[in-house]
Amino acid sequence: MRKTAGTDRAITSKWRPATRALRGGTWRSEHGETSEALFLTSGYTYDDAATVAARFAGEADGMTYSRLQNPTVAMLEERIALLEGAEACRAQTSGMAAMTAALLCQLSVGDHVVAGRAAFGSCRWLIDSLCPRFGIEATTIDAADDAAWAAAVRPNTKVFFYETPANPTLDVVDMAHVGTVAKAHGIATVVDNAFAGPTLQRPMEFGVDVVAYSATKLMDGQGRVLAGAVCGSAHFIEEVLLPFQRNTGPTLSPFNAWVVLKGLETLDLRARRQSENALALGRFVEGRVPRILHPGLPSHPRHALAMRQMDACGPIFAFDVGTRERAFAVLDALELVDISNNIGDARSLMCHPASTTHAGLTAEARAEMGVTEGLLRINVGLEDLEDLSEDLNRALAAAGF
Repeated sequence: MRKTAGTDRAITSKWRPATRALRGGTWRSEHGETSEALFLTSGYTYDDAATVAARFAGEADGMTYSRLQNPTVAMLEERIALLEGAEACRAQTSGMAAMTAALLCQLSVGDHVVAGRAAFGSCRWLIDSLCPRFGIEATTIDAADDAAWAAAVRPNTKVFFYETPANPTLDVVDMAHVGTVAKAHGIATVVDNAFAGPTLQRPMEFGVDVVAYSATKLMDGQGRVLAGAVCGSAHFIEEVLLPFQRNTGPTLSPFNAWVVLKGLETLDLRARRQSENALALGRFVEGRVPRILHPGLPSHPRHALAMRQMDACGPIFAFDVGTRERAFAVLDALELVDISNNIGDARSLMCHPASTTHAGLTAEARAEMGVTEGLLRINVGLEDLEDLSEDLNRALAAAGF
């Protein structure tokens, strides 16, 4: 394999996000292929015993086993790191594998983690159930309350973990403020950036240490494969995350990595167009329903902060129609928008979080997070905006709005 300009940091550092998403991290074989090659192999052969010994000792570059390195996966990792502005990245089998690895690789028995209480249901399970099971103390707070972060710090606090915007309530966290508090106490910050992606928001620009992704979402963006990624400093990725990943095995398949590479080529275009559609549809819905949660609208309590942190507010927003019965009536009346719990897809999707993505939480936990029985979350896709507006108008009317 020979590397191209896409792997030269002196060159790629001059490129803008759309260019990095298309050409960053590209390697080519002796065949000179334009599209990234797909290496479907579990292992590798070596010219001699000394070569393999040097590779396993870390004294020579080269592949050893696809649980550790694969050319196609490595290209994806380089490209995501470039988009994020990170020194390094490791791909994971799924978004939840990425969240789990980003946390557990740096937490031990007796440590303490502070997390935003508004979060994806499985992320809350990590904090509420998994961490305590392994002797890791956990505290959940209102992540949008700036003062709550410092108030939650203990002598054994090791990690701050949050989503911004949060799933599904679209809470927006002041990343610079939280980062300042964390650094003052020697705490690492881990941010789930799946709702925005690196073309719309780059948490490391605000002092975040580790950024984790469900690449299933916007990065693939077409509902095809599961994938995840963790970005950070070279030291964190190689010395902290890699030992955990090497020995626990949440390794992304080369095929899924190749699919996500193809998704990244159009990420900038899709994310911005879907953001535009979501903002327009949010304006259409606002005033029709009791409550709407969209960071791009002035009615959002942290609209000004979102405008400072994000290039655009992404394809997702939520709105509350009051009761589960009315929420189901809206969903059942949809003709174009699909009922689905996925996000980031190029197709418009809607779900009822209380009975799907957050169904595994207690009613008390959902109430604390703001996941009400009437809350609906919509992922706005690339369909014609007029068609989407007509479909949502019909569905809202069916529910009495």
